[in-house]
Amino acid sequence: MSFWRVLLSIICPPLAVLDKGCGSIIIVFILWLCGWVPGVIAALIILNNPNR
Repeated sequence: MSFWRVLLSIICPPLAVLDKGCGSIIIVFILWLCGWVPGVIAALIILNNPNR
């Protein structure tokens, strides 16, 4: 996980997970709409998972 990905996930979480698939983008986007913190946490978890 690079510095730029972490920074992008803090600023706009859905953009950070663009290459992880449509499901990840939708989940992060919905959580981001519910609140900034859940979206950031979900994006960081998805980016930290090496299997996705």
